[in-house]
Amino acid sequence: METGEVLVIDLFSGPGGLGEGMSSVTDENGYNPFKIGVSVEKEPSAHKTLTTRAFYRKIKALDGGLDSYFKYVRGELTRDEIFSLYPKQTQEAIAETLQEPRALGEDNELIHERIRELVALHQGPKVVIGGPPCQAYSLAGRSRNAGIKGYKAEDDHRNFLYKEYLKVLSIAQPDVFVMENVRGILSAKINGEAIFPQILEDLRDPGRVTGFPDHFKYNIFSLVVQASDLKDPKYLDSSDFLIRSENYGVPQARHRVILLGVRQDITRIPSIIRPTTQTVTVEQVLSDLPPLRSGFSKQKDFQQSWEREVLANAKKLKLLLKKQFDNEAVDKLNLEPILGLERQSSLLVEVARCMPPYLENWYLENHPGCVLNHATRGHMASDLLRYAFSAAFTKLSGGTSPKARDFPVELAPDHGNWDTGAHADRFRTQAANKCATTVTSHISKDGHYFIHYDPKQCRSLTVREAARLQTFPDNYLFEGNRTQQYVQVGNAVPPYLAQQIGRVVLELLN
Repeated sequence: METGEVLVIDLFSGPGGLGEGMSSVTDENGYNPFKIGVSVEKEPSAHKTLTTRAFYRKIKALDGGLDSYFKYVRGELTRDEIFSLYPKQTQEAIAETLQEPRALGEDNELIHERIRELVALHQGPKVVIGGPPCQAYSLAGRSRNAGIKGYKAEDDHRNFLYKEYLKVLSIAQPDVFVMENVRGILSAKINGEAIFPQILEDLRDPGRVTGFPDHFKYNIFSLVVQASDLKDPKYLDSSDFLIRSENYGVPQARHRVILLGVRQDITRIPSIIRPTTQTVTVEQVLSDLPPLRSGFSKQKDFQQSWEREVLANAKKLKLLLKKQFDNEAVDKLNLEPILGLERQSSLLVEVARCMPPYLENWYLENHPGCVLNHATRGHMASDLLRYAFSAAFTKLSGGTSPKARDFPVELAPDHGNWDTGAHADRFRTQAANKCATTVTSHISKDGHYFIHYDPKQCRSLTVREAARLQTFPDNYLFEGNRTQQYVQVGNAVPPYLAQQIGRVVLELLN
């Protein structure tokens, strides 16, 4: 690495959201100082996405590099063909992602040796980033675990994967680290004791846990509550470490715990990320993407069959809505389906964008000239009317998605718990005039929580639409099949939020 570069070690990388945000930070000279030395990820499709993105970063400034990448994402070049055009950059990208999927705790000898090599070769600052898997901490994960006979949190290795993070801190001894996790980590317990205070103590002194000699200690800071004292930041509550993404330019109510660790020999108090004045809405960041039709999942998917179904649904829909809303308001709502829609599209739409300029620049820089990962999943025919009803109800109600009690009895699905209140929001429209709810990996299982706001499309969100809500740039290609792509997007850190964190880190290091 060159002088002035910051070595980044990215752990539990997923598809690379945190690394993407950090590596996009520029200094006063327009240079990108954060250089990812290694990304560690065990899931094969996410690992492939990471390798593709590492390759993109290495060729984008070369003559013809962007054009070659665009040909690849458009399907005009195979992976082998584009890699053969840039053999040096290919080998560097493959080395960055450790040749193949790797798991901390299982492949430690190889991972730790590579980190030692990078640290030995690097003369400047070092940063460790990443978020240990959160299934054991998340509220949903704990609910599932509670239903497992004989489950004990103290026996679940996922509760202790953060100790793999501690080992890397002891090896790399970074100037700064950034650790991300779900908000459920604040209330998770082991043997009746809250685990978060123990995690904080361990992060402050990693060597005490790992036994590595000559280790550094760290001060732990919030990124949203300004500390006044270096030695004792005096945070009043553990929730001071919680970042509400919608307050920082992300069009999604994603609430995550993000810790900033600063080595104790650095005697500066870090700044915080600054909130935006207005919430970014779903419609602002999705309205310029091509409209698509949904498909059928339990029958043959013919265009004419879909159009016949939704045309019949449009008539039923008006009658159902008029039982709950003002007739005039329903009549003003255009519910006529758009005929001729495709299930996938890579065509750009010539419309006026309504997103904030900073996000427009963020999404569209080095645009490939087409829309990636934008294809719909199939839905049961009976769900098409439910989706259209949910979207229309949300629009007529000013942005409130219907609960189970709001659905007409003739639209009730065949679920035993429909009327119990246990799953009152089984169908949830992402309201056009609000930020999205949290995009989670559950989007890979079904689209019921992620219904598009346009009732004429009566479908769930595509991978690209979910990626927009997560603030991935439009040229970010997600590899793997569609289910795997949804999981990657749902598990990621929003890159635009990560960029803001990166600026705080760069200011501290400077």
